Amino acid sequence: MNGHEQHNASSAYTKNSLTLIGAVSMGTGVMIGAGILALTGQIAELAGSLFPLAFLAAAVVTAFSAYSYVKLSNAYPSAGGIAIFLQKAYGKGLMTAAGALLMYFSMVINQSLVAKTFGTYTIQLFNVDSASWVISVLAVGLLLFAFLLNLSGNKMVGFFSLVMAFIKIGGILLFAIGGLWVADISFQSTSITPTDTTLSGFIAAMALAILAYKGFTTITNSGSEIVDPHKNVGRAIIISIIICVIIYILVALAVSANLSLEEIITAKDYALAEAAKPVFGEYGLWFTVILAIVATTSGVIASVFAVSRMLAMLTDMKLVPHSHFRMPGTIQNHTLVYTIVLAMFLTIFFDLSRIASLGAIFYLCMDIAIHWGVLRYLRKEIDAHAGILITAIIFDIIVLTAFIKIKLETDIMVIYVAIIGIVLIFIGEKFFLSRNKKYIQ
Repeated sequence: MNGHEQHNASSAYTKNSLTLIGAVSMGTGVMIGAGILALTGQIAELAGSLFPLAFLAAAVVTAFSAYSYVKLSNAYPSAGGIAIFLQKAYGKGLMTAAGALLMYFSMVINQSLVAKTFGTYTIQLFNVDSASWVISVLAVGLLLFAFLLNLSGNKMVGFFSLVMAFIKIGGILLFAIGGLWVADISFQSTSITPTDTTLSGFIAAMALAILAYKGFTTITNSGSEIVDPHKNVGRAIIISIIICVIIYILVALAVSANLSLEEIITAKDYALAEAAKPVFGEYGLWFTVILAIVATTSGVIASVFAVSRMLAMLTDMKLVPHSHFRMPGTIQNHTLVYTIVLAMFLTIFFDLSRIASLGAIFYLCMDIAIHWGVLRYLRKEIDAHAGILITAIIFDIIVLTAFIKIKLETDIMVIYVAIIGIVLIFIGEKFFLSRNKKYIQ
């Protein structure tokens, strides 16, 4: 990227507008919004009663994965995050554009997942059927709110994310500690036996659990805005993951201690709400639903903030087509509109399980591309350890393979949609770049 392009890409961003704490709150905001609330039941369905261990195993895989992003963030902090990392490795061409779009769509899918979770938990307060259209209406309303708040600028988003993160983390820790207290802190719950767990199911559950951690990547998209980015982007990633590992495992243990596996799976889209009833009595449902509203709201806002900036960077790099559609404002505002509209479409037409599955497949494919790019092209430049990179790739391939195997047996439509989506991304980018040959490496 030449200096002129860099200026265009960065001109819409405010240097030093995000502190380390603000970046951590953004990362945890995205992760916790999807991780605990939306995925606990789905992970239990795949992993059986050993599902708390799936969160721990996924944390190990995520730690190896995060290594590349920390190294890259320290070397190349920017507003483009993943897009810049891919460009550094693969040049300004098809692989960079397609890989960045896989990440983009994965994050938009995450927004849809979290927005739908907001609707699913909110209706628990009312006598509304779990298949009701009201869920989609509430989810679309949350996305609209996130859009309006993001239009107001970085400092408002950062402040809102920080306040919500403290409320959310405190509330979820209270839920977890209360749940373990009520269960006499018994880590040998009668429901936790390995008899209902298969190896392929456990590894597939790890794919969804990794999705619960992948929100740390949103921090990389604010590299040009974080104070002292060469140090603090990496620090924010590490701190966010550590916080989420502790919270996820405590909550998973609390849920497994208070509900049987059958109860968790039956209420898989709102497992925490069910688990709160024996913990906090009649107020448990209200407590958890309010917590879910806070968590999902902050999660969507933080995700929209980061991913719309990455798409704007791709547009500045001339790697994706762009049309104003007669809209006023900056490219950043336009990408914000595209992001929200796409998330609304997914929210209306897909259920929670399929949204999560698509996000996991897209993310793992992109993650492999990042590690391979670092291993093949950037390892010496950023002083990365080959053994860690190879381990990260192997972990990703094992988890992705197991997940696809399970979905081929249980929901083959997800695989079809994922394959069609990936093929369309590559074909579309190939066509676009062939018409803009001067940008192909």
